[in-house]
Amino acid sequence: MLQRDYILELIAQFAESVRDSLKLASQKKDLTACEDVERQIGELLELDYRTALQLAPDSLVTMMVLSGMGDAVASYVCFALRRLSEIYAEAGNEDLAHIRRAQAMAVTESFNCSVEDVPEEFADLG
Repeated sequence: MLQRDYILELIAQFAESVRDSLKLASQKKDLTACEDVERQIGELLELDYRTALQLAPDSLVTMMVLSGMGDAVASYVCFALRRLSEIYAEAGNEDLAHIRRAQAMAVTESFNCSVEDVPEEFADLG
């Protein structure tokens, strides 16, 4: 029960931070907000974000599995990566857009969530 409460609290904090940063990145075209989202993903997985998000898609999934929280956070990470991919594509950074899209797809396939799913906490970001 205590572990479940801890994970739910981590997810709530992650969702709040990521939602705010994604709004800023999307509405204001502020790419430093994208880095904030990436930082939050790294922290959720207890990894340095620069290292975590440089990983090949399958390696990122492996790190999620090793974190012990992969199943609990997969839909949130997938959504964040997918939105980052869209924001980077809109900004003309196709390399980062491709990497984030591939990472989102790997999370989707490995944790059986849909890349189109929008977690309730992100409903306003669709």
